[in-house]
Amino acid sequence: MRLKLLIAGLAAATFALPAAAQKTVAPQDVLNHYGQLVHASYADSASTARTLKKAVDAFVEAPSEAGLIEARKRWLEAREWYGQTEAFRFYGGPIDGEDGPEGRINAWPMDEAYVDSVEGNPDTGIINDRSVKLDAETLAGLNEKDGEENISTGWHAIEFLLWGQDLSADGPGNRAWTDFVDGKAPNADRRRAYLQIVTDLLIEDLDGLVQSWAPGGQNYRASFLADPASLTKVISALGILSRAELAGERIEVALDSQSQEDEHSCFSDNTHRDAVANALGIRNVWRGEFVRADGSLLKGPSLNALVASKDKALAGEVDARMSASLKAAEAIPAPFDQAILAGNPGRPKVEATVTSLKSQTETLVQAAEVLGIKRLNTALPE
Repeated sequence: MRLKLLIAGLAAATFALPAAAQKTVAPQDVLNHYGQLVHASYADSASTARTLKKAVDAFVEAPSEAGLIEARKRWLEAREWYGQTEAFRFYGGPIDGEDGPEGRINAWPMDEAYVDSVEGNPDTGIINDRSVKLDAETLAGLNEKDGEENISTGWHAIEFLLWGQDLSADGPGNRAWTDFVDGKAPNADRRRAYLQIVTDLLIEDLDGLVQSWAPGGQNYRASFLADPASLTKVISALGILSRAELAGERIEVALDSQSQEDEHSCFSDNTHRDAVANALGIRNVWRGEFVRADGSLLKGPSLNALVASKDKALAGEVDARMSASLKAAEAIPAPFDQAILAGNPGRPKVEATVTSLKSQTETLVQAAEVLGIKRLNTALPE
């Protein structure tokens, strides 16, 4: 609730740098602050994932319905913070460059039968194959092996283990806590072990991103800040997430197919919140601000201020478009898999979000041109 209030407050407010600051902000100032913002965002994502781990460990130690509910709650909370970090993708950085962990962290859509039993096939999945060794190296190696939907790790593997298949039109999956109790469900011991391993692996990967962006080290952040071309990467990432990834892959594809298989967090019915977190993450970077998990506000030189120093009206338009996109995403009703159906009263709200994100991207392209970036890429990297 606290997070939602903070986000709502930011959505209602307009943050503008004083005119003097707008005139003096330099590209390097923006990059330096961006490094701070990325590090803080990943640090909060890792911290809230640790809170999830505590709940998972407690549940695995003594399975109960209350313990499962608590673990689900902590997954949902941690997911909010990770979703905002997706604005740091799409330029070959530590998250999704060569050998980056993005695929282990957030790959989707997931063929749940690759991991565990599903309706009509109780013996399928890694968990029910006792010949498969359960450890971090093995599960990481199996992720996306022989197929991009063969997801064995990350947010969505954890989500599936906590919620199970979503077989209800009115709500999320409803896995029984007894699936983790010896004698109550086959291979319950492996299900417990699997859940702990993938949660630990998620934290390990997030910690690696924190270190890559930590201040004062000989790491990715140092080289990124030393390269003037990095400003193009920062704004291009916003364009790609706005148009190709969020509006396109995550929303338009689902609208076209009207299939639950094409929604992001399908087991927990959290896809509507994924869209909000992604839209907020875009605006965080644009404004150079981030409301941290402890409630504090990190704020500094921004793209908004840099563009405003050259074209104040355009900067204001971009900012307004981003707030409109965030508001549109917040209006998407849950569950998303019902809102995308033809005739559902929620579908126009989903479509409105796509329209807003497209308009937002168009203004970002204009902003890039003002900064001397002639052709801003807004397509997904191949």
